[in-house]
Amino acid sequence: MACLNEIKALIIDMDGVLWRDNEPIVNLSKLFDDIRSFPLKFMLATNNSTRTIKQYQQRLAELGVVVHKNEILTSGLATAMVLRARYPDGGNVFVVGEAGLVETLSEYGFNHTTENPLAVIAGLDRHVNYEKLKLASGFIRNGAAFIATNPDKTLPTPQGFVPGAGAVLAFIEAATDIKPEVIGKPFPTLLNAAIESMQVLPEQVLAIGDRLDTDVAGAQAAGCKTALVLSGVSTEAEGLAWTPAVDLISPDISTVINILHEHLDGR
Repeated sequence: MACLNEIKALIIDMDGVLWRDNEPIVNLSKLFDDIRSFPLKFMLATNNSTRTIKQYQQRLAELGVVVHKNEILTSGLATAMVLRARYPDGGNVFVVGEAGLVETLSEYGFNHTTENPLAVIAGLDRHVNYEKLKLASGFIRNGAAFIATNPDKTLPTPQGFVPGAGAVLAFIEAATDIKPEVIGKPFPTLLNAAIESMQVLPEQVLAIGDRLDTDVAGAQAAGCKTALVLSGVSTEAEGLAWTPAVDLISPDISTVINILHEHLDGR
């Protein structure tokens, strides 16, 4: 196990770490009380683009947790930030995604349209249909940028794994022969934004996630320490075989925080 004494901040995934679908995995009220008691900075950084920041705040509040808006970062928000930097005057985009992504992009000046979009923005869309995928593919073939919020192939639910944003991307890639620019984990944009927001060094961050291919791979590339929890997608056997080695493998996030307490109390 890597030395955790230098940890000053956490990057925490949500799906598969805090909850599966609508069911909390641990006592979230106690968990966040424990985290704030250090005190540790933290950022809830999720690849899921289906909710706005306000909707995540409301969901957490229903589970007994008060989180400030600057403590949550979604792949949808990170995508909106990238678009704003690239197109300062805003513009029209075609969204293959849910209402939370459409609203987030609109707040940054990028409105959903079916007329000559600058870009196709694709994420998890549980209401996707052939017509929407056909339009997206046509826009990309005609020169629109292809930007994906995240590549997660599946999502963990109490009933098992269900298709994620990566399944939507696979259709569009097959129809266009074009790969998207991906904003979410394991690519650096989302994680770097979280680290910068907390004003810490990467080596002072412990990233906690349930997926090796996104949460862990992205955090390792960013220079963070990593904790894999076994409450979501990746298994212990997969975690033990992962290269470079994961710093900590635990059943759930509460166990991670307890271990972190022991290290930080002794420094």
